[in-house]
Amino acid sequence: MCACLFRHLHAGGFVVSIGRAGRAMRETVSGLPPAFWWLWTSTLVNRLGGFVATFMALYLTLDRGYSATYAGLVAALHGLGGVLSSLGAGVMTDRLGRRPTLLIAQSSTAVSVALLGFVRDPVAIAGVAFLVGMASNASRPAVQAMMADIVRPEDRIRAFSLNYWAINLGFAVSTMAAGFIAEHSYAAGFLLEAVMTMICAIVVFVKLPESKPVQVAGEEHEDSVGLGTVLRDGRFMAVVGLSFLVALIFQQGAVGLPVAMGAAGFTPADYGMAIAVNGVLIVVLQIPVTRFIEHRDPGRLLVVSALLAGYGFGLTAFAGSVGVFALTVCVWTLAEIVNAPTQTGLVVQLSPAHGRGRYQGMYTMSWAVAALVAPLMSGLVIDRYGAEWLWGTCAVVGTVAGLGYALLMRRLPTETPALTTPAPTTPAPAPALAPPAPGDPAPATLAPADLAPAPVPAGVAVPVPVPVAVPVPVPVVEASAAVDRADTDTGAGKGRASGRGGEGRSEASAS
Repeated sequence: MCACLFRHLHAGGFVVSIGRAGRAMRETVSGLPPAFWWLWTSTLVNRLGGFVATFMALYLTLDRGYSATYAGLVAALHGLGGVLSSLGAGVMTDRLGRRPTLLIAQSSTAVSVALLGFVRDPVAIAGVAFLVGMASNASRPAVQAMMADIVRPEDRIRAFSLNYWAINLGFAVSTMAAGFIAEHSYAAGFLLEAVMTMICAIVVFVKLPESKPVQVAGEEHEDSVGLGTVLRDGRFMAVVGLSFLVALIFQQGAVGLPVAMGAAGFTPADYGMAIAVNGVLIVVLQIPVTRFIEHRDPGRLLVVSALLAGYGFGLTAFAGSVGVFALTVCVWTLAEIVNAPTQTGLVVQLSPAHGRGRYQGMYTMSWAVAALVAPLMSGLVIDRYGAEWLWGTCAVVGTVAGLGYALLMRRLPTETPALTTPAPTTPAPAPALAPPAPGDPAPATLAPADLAPAPVPAGVAVPVPVPVAVPVPVPVVEASAAVDRADTDTGAGKGRASGRGGEGRSEASAS
């Protein structure tokens, strides 16, 4: 019987846990506008079709027979295109609008990816890869600016977190699917990504309206916010620099970690098992962690995430098995989950509404530059000093970034949008017949002079005045009663002041 009771309690607890999880999920996704979900769907579909970034090197070396040096050059050109397009796409986002920029970027990506699957000349492949990098990265400033436009300030952390979750969910699924597709045909993979990206463009064209803020009279014109304005914004450029340091650390998961594990005698399958923890944890923990951090101090979150990232990779120096490597991945993945939405929300906070595209473009460029520098950094350090020095460097860089965030956030003003700050309440309107003096607060009691009957509008019968033989000053309650008696005797006492705090009453109407 005890065993039966235990099973029932255990089952009941499981049901309660499922119910709580469902309620938490509903609270996480509720309250966001429909336009956000169409943008979220576009992001998910785009990542589900991801193929080029994952299998570019394998395609060039195994299918085309080029050298690893050539494959590295093509990958560098792909990244360089992303660096250059970040700034250009930011300017387009502010000038042309979010929606046109998205349409141009996604349509260009679809065409260039399809072309990449059919070109054969080495120079043509390198040139098209550069175009793919430019086009694919050009949509990011527009997506982030549009998301900031359509989502309320208090919901932005949650929105950016859900979008990041969609990116990683799509990447995890596409990586597995692309592996099977590549075994049969690389060209099919390129065409599939082109089709999925074109579907994203169609979704944007059909479902997403333009969200660019309307210019308000007297507000600084959008053309006055140029790239020079962004570069002169010291606080924002400090955020960009710190973002570059953090991105430099996170990039080691894709460039430094596989090289170090290979040099230590681990197989590619071992690396695949360790790095798979990253995607699984992001998909599982992104939403619950978002609920935990949504209304917490972003400065502390950025400091903690920078330290977790640095020391998470630093712990890799002590890893000697796949299990320990996976544990270190857990540490810096938690940092990634916290950092991504918080950092993007900070960028939005520092960006003027009519310059969000340029600011987001500069922020996006910090990650693109990190993607170029990280392979050079990891290769140089591992070859000359060993992998342990690389992980120690990550710990130092994470510490520097954490200290930088701690100092920077002390000088940053907190965002106080109108939606989150209650508007000052105005006092209740005074009676029309006995208004208080302009600019004076409503008194608790009326002065004797204020007890005189108000003028009667034209067209209304004037009652016979009843003298009130009460000396001045008169207590408020007695004067009020005298006025009420006069009104009752004449039959015309409607809507006059009762003498209590300036509140209007219609006592005569009740008689």
